[in-house]
Amino acid sequence: MNYQWYPGHMTKAKRMMQENIKLIDLVIELVDARIPLSSRNPDIDELAQNKSRIVLLNKSDLADPYYNKQWMNYFQEKGAHALEINSKSGAGVKSIQGLVQEACKEKIERDRRRGIVNRPVRAMVVGIPNVGKSTFINSFAGKACAKTGNKPGVTKGKQWIKLNKGLELLDTPGILWPKFEDQEVGKHLAFIGSMNDEVIIMEELACDLLKELTELYPKALQERFGLEELQEPLEILKAIAENRKCYAKGEELDLLKASNLLVDDFRSGKLGRITMERP
Repeated sequence: MNYQWYPGHMTKAKRMMQENIKLIDLVIELVDARIPLSSRNPDIDELAQNKSRIVLLNKSDLADPYYNKQWMNYFQEKGAHALEINSKSGAGVKSIQGLVQEACKEKIERDRRRGIVNRPVRAMVVGIPNVGKSTFINSFAGKACAKTGNKPGVTKGKQWIKLNKGLELLDTPGILWPKFEDQEVGKHLAFIGSMNDEVIIMEELACDLLKELTELYPKALQERFGLEELQEPLEILKAIAENRKCYAKGEELDLLKASNLLVDDFRSGKLGRITMERP
């Protein structure tokens, strides 16, 4: 299966971000801690040139804690300020205000020398669809300012949110890029739900997911689905269907139902804390 998804509104959203970048002091980029590289839009680097950067490893509660630390070091070595967060529970969110001050220290100092005091830092919040930007903004602001949903593409336009006297956020729609040169990236984005599931063949996605999980976290699969040994992905999928009593007609296994069940278990963290990419 060819993993690809780029609906028309994303072109418009990218143009809007290009128009607004000149108003911005800081780019806060959310990535999914389970796939920190695949969940970074390469267009953001070009867009955010010469801007201060913060990378937030969101959904860190679903990712392997050992690799969370490694990815934090990776981004810090690349010159970005990095932090592990969980927007849903609010874990790590309180530390962001201090990180913003740290990242924009030079700008604040420059303003002070020019006699400009209390000019708020203006930050653009960016990330791919379904990475949790709106949930993060609501958690950071302590109130519901942005629309949230567990489907990609809930935020369609831009909105400015005044957080406090010192910080204003520009929420932007989640955007992908027109073509995934590396199909591994497309596949990983499909795993976490950043592509529209309706354009995906779920049984193929489930087999691709099983192939990676067998290599990286075999125990998690065995424990969750009561599997004694791990075979080829399709055989494992059939075993999951049997284990979970996914039947279509009579004794016929319903592999689509089993595929949805497996993907949902992965996305919700029921398989345990899993990181698909290594720094």
